Amino acid sequence: MFVHRHPYPPFLFDGATKWIVGTLPPPRFSQGMLKPGDVDFCYGSRDGQLWRILDRIFELNLSFETTPEAVAQRKEFLIRRGIGICDIVDRADRKKIDATDLGMENIQLRDMLGLLRQYPRVETLLFTGGNSKNGPEYHFRRLLGAKGIKLDPLVTEVPRIHRFPLPGTEREITTVSLTAPSGSANRAIGGLPEYKARKAADPNYTVMDFRVEQYRRFFSP
Repeated sequence: MFVHRHPYPPFLFDGATKWIVGTLPPPRFSQGMLKPGDVDFCYGSRDGQLWRILDRIFELNLSFETTPEAVAQRKEFLIRRGIGICDIVDRADRKKIDATDLGMENIQLRDMLGLLRQYPRVETLLFTGGNSKNGPEYHFRRLLGAKGIKLDPLVTEVPRIHRFPLPGTEREITTVSLTAPSGSANRAIGGLPEYKARKAADPNYTVMDFRVEQYRRFFSP
């Protein structure tokens, strides 16, 4: 059994109004076995698309390499835009060493609600995936359910938007379940009526274009 621990602490700071919330990076990040093109930071896998999406939206000219400079670029951008990162899974067991959420067992979650109370300016959680088993929204619902709280739906189409009251405060937090920035979500995007319509109108329209348009709505201004 492989114990898959999150290699990075949450990237949190007082000025953040939004947090990106995922699960775990690929196991090689926990094992210190990065590949060429990986960035040693949250969502740094060369196979992931989050930073490529943000690079296009904000014209960041990011480096995609295993260097301190590449990490510094990403941290500077997050601080400047008021965006933190707080992945919800702290550790999990795996029978097979892979990066799938479904392969996680005996999952231990971070105290997201406690962390939210420590950072009173946070208004929005941006889930990098939906409510499929072991996805970030799925686990967040578990945390809320333990407190008798439900996510109230505001928008039911993809990307789904919910709101919930933060226990112990007078705040309400909005959650957005973005289409996952991974290749495994491409098939799901291809089945969406909105994507099919855009693709029919423009054969050059891609799943990356779809993600860029979706993410732009919630990452900017």
